[in-house]
Amino acid sequence: MVATIIIAIAVLISVVLIIAVAKPDTFRVQRSAAIEARPEKIFPLINDLRSHLSWSPFEKDPAMKRKMSGAESGKGSVYEWEGNNKVGAGRIEILDASAPSKVTMALHMLKPFEAHNTVEFTIEPNGSATNVTWLMYGRQPFMAKLMSTFIDCDKMVGREFETGLASLKTLAER
Repeated sequence: MVATIIIAIAVLISVVLIIAVAKPDTFRVQRSAAIEARPEKIFPLINDLRSHLSWSPFEKDPAMKRKMSGAESGKGSVYEWEGNNKVGAGRIEILDASAPSKVTMALHMLKPFEAHNTVEFTIEPNGSATNVTWLMYGRQPFMAKLMSTFIDCDKMVGREFETGLASLKTLAER
């Protein structure tokens, strides 16, 4: 009986590890929203990291320590934070900004786990609206693959992106 349980547990662990190993080495999370505002009104809300304080879904910790440095906005603008376990700690830097259509950032998470990803916002006119797409992609190391076997990271992070885009929409449409 005990041997059967041990074998069953070993098989289960082996299956989970095989599933994790088979997952892709990269990930991609993307969400979009149509905003009834011109790209020229939306772009500064993304290109100025200080503006993120008013719409980002990751500003959940009122006691979070924040530090802004580098350029006021655009390329070279840096935002560092350290907060509770919901927001962790990290650094984001704008690598490139092409007004009014695209902002590319480097995201370096330090806590709750280390990760180095790319974040892109694209802003495209579409009739009277503007389509804003929030994309994050990067390497997916083995531990992230293992975690994603149990947690749908696309759904979890995507929900945050949807919340942020809804707040950005409200702010831009005022």
